[in-house]
Amino acid sequence: MGEIADYHVDMMTSGKWPVATFKSMKRGNVQMTIDNQSTKVITGKVRLSYANVWEPQSVDGGDPKYSVSILIPKDDKETLRKIKAATDLLKEQAKAKYNGKLPAKFHTPLRDGDEERPDDEAYAGHYFFNASSKNKPGIAKPIGKGSDGKTKFQEITDTTEVYSGCYAKVSVNFYLFDTKGNKGIAAGLNNIVKVQDGDFLGGRSSVNDDFGDEDFDIDDVDDDEDFLG
Repeated sequence: MGEIADYHVDMMTSGKWPVATFKSMKRGNVQMTIDNQSTKVITGKVRLSYANVWEPQSVDGGDPKYSVSILIPKDDKETLRKIKAATDLLKEQAKAKYNGKLPAKFHTPLRDGDEERPDDEAYAGHYFFNASSKNKPGIAKPIGKGSDGKTKFQEITDTTEVYSGCYAKVSVNFYLFDTKGNKGIAAGLNNIVKVQDGDFLGGRSSVNDDFGDEDFDIDDVDDDEDFLG
């Protein structure tokens, strides 16, 4: 891939690294088939938190994964509708697998930030879920329209451009998991398109915020040479 990749929307949202595959499950005399497209969701504008999207990290000795917590405004009804539709399909598939009903402890991904993170201002007024993948997500930003009218994208390679606190649209696939007795629905991370900067989350501040009022006994500085702008 070159320094600048002109992706079309259909390429960015096609599930570059699909997490789910075609699955069939019989319930009674009805065979349920759920494909990758049925459980894929492309969010509206969301905020990224705990954005480990540049280097995979291992948790509790598990396989290293890229991961992010996705914060969805509670008034983003369309994104929430898409998530409900995808997870409802998977719940039906799970019922077919587990004799017609969901297991007693069945994990669902969407959580209420006001209830679970009441002391975290960033989560106020948001639902959130975590998404991860062993494969590196595609990370890009829109750069305009092509001659075919479709959005073109530029790959982001600067690791400072996508961070906890920035805003993006994210492509994920929801899927069933059954691991070590834990059952439920998880989200696989596909692609990220950054749409806006935001305040850093996790206590990180900028150089200007930290040192803008400090006196460094430096003679006149040419504003044109101020790389911090």
